[in-house]
Amino acid sequence: MNLNQVTVPSLDVEVSIAFYQKLGLQLMVRSLPQYARFECPKGEATFSVHLVESVSSDSGTAVYFEMEALDQQVDALLQKGIVFESLPENKTWLWREARLKDPFNNCIILYYAGENRKNPPWRLPSL
Repeated sequence: MNLNQVTVPSLDVEVSIAFYQKLGLQLMVRSLPQYARFECPKGEATFSVHLVESVSSDSGTAVYFEMEALDQQVDALLQKGIVFESLPENKTWLWREARLKDPFNNCIILYYAGENRKNPPWRLPSL
């Protein structure tokens, strides 16, 4: 099994397109006003937004995008006007994370974990 894509809700797909392009995602499908899909610049995963009539104040869902040069990327995004809820900080689970919300309150976490992304010291042994 392989994860293909994650889709989040949007009240305005064009606004979402501008936001996610600022983050560095590459637009691959523009089906306005209902839908847009992006390719991640690294790897095979895709990400999309779809038009909804309303959004929840907190869905409990977080979307993680890994960036090797996290601090430098966050600095560049700050220069582009992206607002962060928290700047990069080391977490107890051995990831470095910065948190923000997209224009429609979806929780986005930019992070770097390196080897700890899939192989933390507490990983269960393979069967």
